[in-house]
Amino acid sequence: MLSFLLRRLGQGLLVLVGVACTVFFLFNVLPGDPAALLAGQRTDLATKAAINADLGLDQPLPARLLGYLNDASPLGLHPRDSAGVARYGGVALLPLGQQRAVVLKWPYLRRSFQSNQDVLSLLLDRFPGTLWLALAAMLLAAVGGIALGVAAALKPQSWLDRVLVTTSVLGISVPSFVAAILIAVSFGFYWSHWTGLSLTGQLYETDPFTAERHLVLRNLLLPAIALGVRPLAVIMQLTRSSMLDVLSQDYIRTARAKGLSPGRTVWKHALRNALNPVVTAVSGWLASLMAGAFFIEYIFNWKGLGTTTLRAVENLDFPVVMGATLFVAAIFVLVNIAVDMLYALLDPRVRIQ
Repeated sequence: MLSFLLRRLGQGLLVLVGVACTVFFLFNVLPGDPAALLAGQRTDLATKAAINADLGLDQPLPARLLGYLNDASPLGLHPRDSAGVARYGGVALLPLGQQRAVVLKWPYLRRSFQSNQDVLSLLLDRFPGTLWLALAAMLLAAVGGIALGVAAALKPQSWLDRVLVTTSVLGISVPSFVAAILIAVSFGFYWSHWTGLSLTGQLYETDPFTAERHLVLRNLLLPAIALGVRPLAVIMQLTRSSMLDVLSQDYIRTARAKGLSPGRTVWKHALRNALNPVVTAVSGWLASLMAGAFFIEYIFNWKGLGTTTLRAVENLDFPVVMGATLFVAAIFVLVNIAVDMLYALLDPRVRIQ
């Protein structure tokens, strides 16, 4: 298990390096003047030169890439100040002379061109909004998809089965941002006097009189539905297919012949064995939903990674965009490793080598 984990972490590290290189080269060939964004368009040349030197923009592109990877890595080579403490914080593991040291630290993703805020701090501040949205959408998709899939499998070729299958195909086919616009306009605007929901809103709202923050779960409902439509349809079809396969097995027929009630046969024996591929799919969808939440957040003005990243793209705030890309890629790597380990625990036929 440990060797598998270390091997997958090494592979994930290579993936992150590849993502960092690709995104870095992509955004460094796009037009834009970071010094002008930081200091203003009418600043003097000396100020721009100082900013370029501080950001390393006066160096060749390969040197800038190595500098970015060194900053973004948790283990990097950095200068030391007079007290022997690494400039970027953390712990100096291996001093290399009086000037430099190998440092274990939090990844440094540079600073925002627009707000001059540390990018990692900005992303960590926005991450809970995206996480709660993805978890709510996944919970809705898992519960609804499994329930509808079981209902369709218990009555194959019936009108209910045909309606559910047709609806699931429509749910898979419609892009998430189109579904989000339709849901937002319908339930958050035209029918808002019946639903009590609005087009925009945050998970926490501040009382204007007491300045207290309150949890407002109804603001999470429409974005979660919009984000969960596609995985719900996929999980429904997967559950239906798996249930039909399990219900045709010999041990199910034996259970029925012994007089077990239909409910006990379905819920204790059939569904339990049919859920293995469904649970694996649900686990794998979480990271995808976090990435897919970007446009959903933008449409509903939800405070999360998506809205922050898309606004950074509009403002040519490259450090935020590059940092968000690496952040999401790291989540994908960690979730995929966790899913592989979970799959091995759920299915005894799978062995981790």
